[in-house]
Amino acid sequence: MIRSTLAAALALAAAVSPAAAQEAEESYWAAEPYVTLENAPWTRDAVLYQINTRQFTAEGTFAAAQKELPRLKALGVDILWMMPIHPIGEKNRKGTLGSPYSVKDYYGVNPEFGTLEDFKAFVDAAHAQGMKVILDVVANHTAWDHPFVTQHPDWYEKDWKGDFRPTPWWDWSDIIDLDWSKTGVREHVGGALEYWVREADIDGYRADVAGYVPVDFWEKLRARLDRIKPVFMLAEWKTPELSRRAFDATYAWDWHNAVKDIAQGKADATALYGYYSEQESAWPKEAMRMTYVANHDSNAWEGTQYENFGDALPAIIALSFVGEGMPTIYNGQEACNRKRLEFFEKDPIDWSQGASCDLGKLFADLIAFRNANAALHNGKWGGRMTKVENDNPAQIFSFARQAEGNKVLGVFNLSARPASVKLTSALADGQYQRFGDGADVTIDSGDNMTLEPWEYRLFSAN
Repeated sequence: MIRSTLAAALALAAAVSPAAAQEAEESYWAAEPYVTLENAPWTRDAVLYQINTRQFTAEGTFAAAQKELPRLKALGVDILWMMPIHPIGEKNRKGTLGSPYSVKDYYGVNPEFGTLEDFKAFVDAAHAQGMKVILDVVANHTAWDHPFVTQHPDWYEKDWKGDFRPTPWWDWSDIIDLDWSKTGVREHVGGALEYWVREADIDGYRADVAGYVPVDFWEKLRARLDRIKPVFMLAEWKTPELSRRAFDATYAWDWHNAVKDIAQGKADATALYGYYSEQESAWPKEAMRMTYVANHDSNAWEGTQYENFGDALPAIIALSFVGEGMPTIYNGQEACNRKRLEFFEKDPIDWSQGASCDLGKLFADLIAFRNANAALHNGKWGGRMTKVENDNPAQIFSFARQAEGNKVLGVFNLSARPASVKLTSALADGQYQRFGDGADVTIDSGDNMTLEPWEYRLFSAN
């Protein structure tokens, strides 16, 4: 019916005027905006910092974490991502304390961390420092002893025997999956997520396994949250449709895996081409991607930043901050944490490791560099990465980003061997200031550079 109506309209336009027919045809095929949500202005150059409340301080409480806010402000981070703060299930619990992702009450606060008033005080203090706070939401599943189990057993998915089931295939035996076809599930979880924005004045959410929950729920939720206040939403997922009306940012898993393979000598610098090609050709520019070297998952199950990246660590951190993406710091990275943090037990970060560590300074310098260069800003505000051709692509990854009259050139030796390189693209030409010492530098295509193993150089021009 729609096609026949359109055909009739086009035929009528053609009969009246060929020009009108052409205009109608062009209107039909005109591109429409894919991303329709509005990013909060404070996400423009935002850097994420993930807090594992249990391990962040010796006390493992909101009150103790609040005392660290001035340090985080000085580091330069903008959005504090709090791992789940809700009461943890006891039935089928893993370890002594259980997983924060086994939630027993979406409206409650885990007494291990403090009270609701303690959490609200933390949020207020973060806001006073100019930082935002987002909560980790676990919508896909609950603990086995969530009240839903007895009050609404039909709100859960069942296995082939008709029993409650954890998420299929994964070893997540301490949780059971909700059935998102049930209106009651949507209403309860959606209401809880509105509650935290209204009651505690949080600024958005990081959604655990977001792709396991229907997109239409997230889109409806985002619309309701934006009516309360501008929020930021991060999805633990990788598909562009989540960026359309629900999430500002998604995970850059392929980036993380590629740089880890490069650091471990399993791939060369060209392993990044696939990720950045897809980023430019298959994702809307407005969609932010979270680039990370470590987070709670990678630390617990893959290994520490040193185990994963070794001598390549500073270069990979730098690339996460100057390439396209929203960079993330996992608590303890800046103090050169060298141990895997326990997931189900108390295992505080040893902050004394940072006494002779320069990663904290590197993070602060990179954040200041991002803030000062519009080309490095997030999503729609920043510049696209453009490949700068060179004569040694297996070792050297080189690119430029440009926006608002600002240009940044990056040259990275992504190998454990010294490298000589000639930048063969005129895109590299220019007068720059060098990151690190601010020295004035002139670069002409055809010039030779020699870089030590894992050395990188960044240049900016306005």
